[in-house]
Amino acid sequence: MSAAWWQWVGSTDSLTARLVAASRRPFRVRLEHQGVERPRRDEALALGLAPTDLAWIREVTLMSGERPWVAARSVAPLDRTGCRRLRTLGERSLGSWLFAQPDLQRDPIEVARVSADAEGVWLRRSRFRHGSIQLLVQECFLHEMAEDLGLALPERRPTA
Repeated sequence: MSAAWWQWVGSTDSLTARLVAASRRPFRVRLEHQGVERPRRDEALALGLAPTDLAWIREVTLMSGERPWVAARSVAPLDRTGCRRLRTLGERSLGSWLFAQPDLQRDPIEVARVSADAEGVWLRRSRFRHGSIQLLVQECFLHEMAEDLGLALPERRPTA
């Protein structure tokens, strides 16, 4: 990963604040989907949930004007107040609330490269904890962000 990408993918501060500062167009959050459903198996495992447990799932796109920069998915167990917090956000940024919490704890960031034929470039996720609330936040950095900010796309890996 290039140093320019690592500044985005490896940052532990508010991604929302970074996107707002970098965008020449108005920043906004577009709510794609939210509701109660079964998390993916890896999400349940990361949150210590049983594979059959339900969670509150929220999917948004972080936009620079009409350009999608980051696709984000947040997962909160139903038995925690984090679920109620996610339900009330609508098209407001989760980061603007989350990073204002004085006791916020963040687990290490997990990073993966997206396959060359996908619309994203890099994926990252981490678990956040604030009091009794826990959330899994996953973010996919999109090609449009790379184009707008002049970030190089990773070289394609040779196929066998």
